Amino acid sequence: MIETRPMRAEDVPACVTILNHIIALGGSTAYETPYTEADFAAHYLDEPPVTMVALSHGRVVGFQAAFDIGDGQYSIGSFTDRQAPVRGAGRALFEATLEGCRAHGGSVILAKITSDNSGGLAYYSALGFEDWQVWPEDHTRADGTRVDRIVKRFLL
Repeated sequence: MIETRPMRAEDVPACVTILNHIIALGGSTAYETPYTEADFAAHYLDEPPVTMVALSHGRVVGFQAAFDIGDGQYSIGSFTDRQAPVRGAGRALFEATLEGCRAHGGSVILAKITSDNSGGLAYYSALGFEDWQVWPEDHTRADGTRVDRIVKRFLL
């Protein structure tokens, strides 16, 4: 069974491990520089009004943050453990994040995914997000490759 709850300071090390492993794998996040625990806490623990973790048997297996970008809009980021994946963690996180965004008066959740992230595009589509915008060549990879960013939208 997967549990979800708001992120706490003690979750930061596990979340950094998850995120930095995804960054090291490449191609499924726009991030390319590993996070320190302090930088992660400042960005993911302190900044967004909704940040959830998923736990399986007490172990953090993923996290999701929804950043308030104004006018009832939230921008979402999702990361789950790729070293020891737990089926259903992403969906459980979204259900909790959705509830949090609604509680904060949200009207829409946006997901901004690089076009080379097929897993992320499929994940958000499976949750019911619809393609909304394409930002041509919006992100430049470390090797100089320019990729589009696909913006998907979920109306609350």
